[in-house]
Amino acid sequence: MSTIFITREIPDRGLKLLEGKYRLIMNPANRPVTRQEMMEGIKEADALLCLLCDRVDREVIESAPKLKLVANMAVGVDNIDIEACTGRGIVVTNTPGVLTEATADLTWALLLAVARRIVEGDRFVREGKFNGWAPLLLVGGDLYGKTLGIIGMGRIGQAVARRAIGFGMNIVYCKRKRLPLHVEQEFRATYMPLDEVIRKADFLTLHLPYSPEVHHLINKERLNLMKPTAYLINTARGAHIDERALVEHLKEYKIAGAALDVYEKEPELTPGLTELENVVLAPHTGSASMNTRSIMAEMAAKSIVQLLSGEKPEHVVNPEVFDKS
Repeated sequence: MSTIFITREIPDRGLKLLEGKYRLIMNPANRPVTRQEMMEGIKEADALLCLLCDRVDREVIESAPKLKLVANMAVGVDNIDIEACTGRGIVVTNTPGVLTEATADLTWALLLAVARRIVEGDRFVREGKFNGWAPLLLVGGDLYGKTLGIIGMGRIGQAVARRAIGFGMNIVYCKRKRLPLHVEQEFRATYMPLDEVIRKADFLTLHLPYSPEVHHLINKERLNLMKPTAYLINTARGAHIDERALVEHLKEYKIAGAALDVYEKEPELTPGLTELENVVLAPHTGSASMNTRSIMAEMAAKSIVQLLSGEKPEHVVNPEVFDKS
């Protein structure tokens, strides 16, 4: 019987596809698996079902001589050494498409929360400080008629733009490859170079995959380009932002605020972030609706079933593995 190592408890919808067919080894702790636990867990595994927070590098891969598949329960695969997997003939799969709408929803939840100071207001009421309406109580920023700047206009960026239309916002964006004119017209979006988007935006939101080329894309210099009344939202990857520079800008109110769902050295937080009132912090919950996470688990599990049954999985990141066979 084939052995599957699962790095953390996943929704039942995924587990049910695997139970009874394979020997399952699952991290029992309600926390990310340690490196040692990962290497111990996969040493006899035929397949690994892992999460975005699990680092699957060359050393980890080499500790698993029987490994045939790494099923990442995420869209991004920057946590996996794809080259090392391909060299070993190990298939890597992901779960694309399914989390688009949930992540767009969370982006808007963060955007509204930081602009309208929802977290501050909740705490204010709970602490018994609310003694009636006041003209200057927790005043925040408007959305209607403002400019939303989107960096990365793929599926999630477009879903965010679609929601912005309902708020009567102007949309500017940048993308490695400009969208076709009819798509721009659909979203009423104007293409601009990166720095111009940053200058124009009242709300700047990041929706691009991580690569070394975009590490600290939003650095001190680019933060300086933002309006002092602007807000920064990140539901993509933490390392897109130089968080030390962001903390300093927020402290000095060089920008109005920020809302983050992802962090540069996740789960560690850059010192100073938690002391700031003008930042909203979420625990990487972009795809955290039960339906979305259940579908992601099902997709990851299905790729395991397909490969171990002799089929090619649907969402293969490194298809050249099959070209070699």
